[in-house]
Amino acid sequence: MNAPVRVYVVDDHAVVRQGIRAYMAEFDGVEVLGDAASGEDAVREIRLLDADQRLPDVVFMDLMMPGMDGIVATKRLKEHFPKLHVIVMTSFVEPERIRAALEAGAAGYLLKDAEADEVERAIRAALAGELYLDAAVARRLTTSMFNREITAEPLSSREREVLALISRGYSNREIAEQLVISEKTARTHVSRVLNKLGLSSRTQAALWAIKNGVAGLST
Repeated sequence: MNAPVRVYVVDDHAVVRQGIRAYMAEFDGVEVLGDAASGEDAVREIRLLDADQRLPDVVFMDLMMPGMDGIVATKRLKEHFPKLHVIVMTSFVEPERIRAALEAGAAGYLLKDAEADEVERAIRAALAGELYLDAAVARRLTTSMFNREITAEPLSSREREVLALISRGYSNREIAEQLVISEKTARTHVSRVLNKLGLSSRTQAALWAIKNGVAGLST
């Protein structure tokens, strides 16, 4: 991350906010702009930051908060600031909460015990327009929806593999490395998957995969 990445933290527990801020301060090239204890405060204060031309690049969002919870706050922020990236950071791994967060527009879903390198990967993925899921989260979604059927135009076995990797936030290069193919071939497979499913972005493809049980086939 060459340019400073502006980060904002939302959590209703002060000790957690302070801990995450201190944690983020250890990252090179990351500037923590502020924090909020509720969804309402986050939406209001991020609007003020935007008015001051200091809109965050990434917001780390807790899910369970009194008043406006993290899912509603994520949806509100994405409605007002489509380019802002929200990464959920929570202790909850229930599939329903994960799907709700992704449908609200979250670009990533991390657990609060995530290691520093995983947090950095989630930030990089979000800034690249990709979806990042904690490995435990991907496994939980896979378990809950493993037997669902694909209802769109049938995908080949290789395209299903590609879709599963997209759902885990893999870039074209990482897909190529995982499947031992060229990056150009990986890019072609991704385009075909999007075309067959009638989707316009990798994030939409990842959410479709999660809903239809094609996510995270490997961990």
